[in-house]
Amino acid sequence: MTENGDPYENALAERMNRTLKEEFGLGRVIKSRKTAKLLIKQAVEIYNDQRPHLSLNMKTPEMVH
Repeated sequence: MTENGDPYENALAERMNRTLKEEFGLGRVIKSRKTAKLLIKQAVEIYNDQRPHLSLNMKTPEMVH
């Protein structure tokens, strides 16, 4: 489901969900909401600040923006 009716919005969300599950191990059952929030926050920080992206010429999103 997309907010603006753009089918590509959902694809972006699904790709990020896949990345969180496969690259950061968040596809398992997490016992508490507090732990889940902490793990997601750490994963997003790594994704934006440390992980180079091929589509950004091996720069991080933080470096590009």
